[in-house]
Amino acid sequence: MNKIIPHLWYDTQAVEAANFYISLFQHSRIEGVTVIKDTPSGDCDFVTFTLAGQSFTAISAGPHFTLNPSISLTAAFDNESELRGVWQKLSEGSETLMPLQPYPFCPLYGWIQDRFGLSWQLMLLRPGDITHKIIYSFLFSKDHAGLSEDAARYYIDVFKEGAMNMLEYYQPNEVENEQAKVKYLNFNLVGQQFSAMDNAYKAEYDFNEAFSFMVMCENQEEIDYYWEKLSHVEDAEQCGWCKDRFGVSWQIVPSNWDETLFSGTEEEKARVTAAFLEMKKFDIAQLERARKGD
Repeated sequence: MNKIIPHLWYDTQAVEAANFYISLFQHSRIEGVTVIKDTPSGDCDFVTFTLAGQSFTAISAGPHFTLNPSISLTAAFDNESELRGVWQKLSEGSETLMPLQPYPFCPLYGWIQDRFGLSWQLMLLRPGDITHKIIYSFLFSKDHAGLSEDAARYYIDVFKEGAMNMLEYYQPNEVENEQAKVKYLNFNLVGQQFSAMDNAYKAEYDFNEAFSFMVMCENQEEIDYYWEKLSHVEDAEQCGWCKDRFGVSWQIVPSNWDETLFSGTEEEKARVTAAFLEMKKFDIAQLERARKGD
């Protein structure tokens, strides 16, 4: 299991979106669909799926948050025909942010926001240059422009297992947004690949809870550690969710979260759901007491 798992928030389309995404890549499948009952948003579909061998989750939990280009999925290809095929599938009902064409930094590249709102960057690489099929990509904009390098170095420090692989700065007079510093950086965290850049333009969108990252914790000690490191906005603390000082949302959860939250009888699941809806940071022992009715 990956230590960090991307989580996508939709109004009602989580299952539909996940089924569409697994049609794009090999080694992709739906792992399970669970209905979380009696939440503030009503009954919510929770989907776990594998995309190109990487773990993802998604939820249908109402129109409270909307995906935007501040976090996107960068998919790497060494076959132009495959890349163009995925681009064509993504294009239906989409918005093109950068057209698919050659650029100075890539022989074939495009940026697109699909019909469900998720942003994708597709890029053609040389055979052998692909280390991860899908890279999680941050675009630091609005209130957080200029913070991409600080954030990457902070995450590397927090997760211990990580390294900066590449760092390139904007040149003088290259950007419209005077806050922007980093043109592109790439880093690893616990075996997963991320990239980041400062937005060269003055965009109005910023990070929000529609795209968050789940941190899978082995015990309460790990939950306490990551919560202390990543929770910076008290108002955003709820149900295991928190927001760091760079605006990115995280969910700090037990690694056996599906068993902890969704297993047992309907009565046990209802008690656990009621308990975690009242929590900020997850308390594993308290959740188990709720399951048992103590």
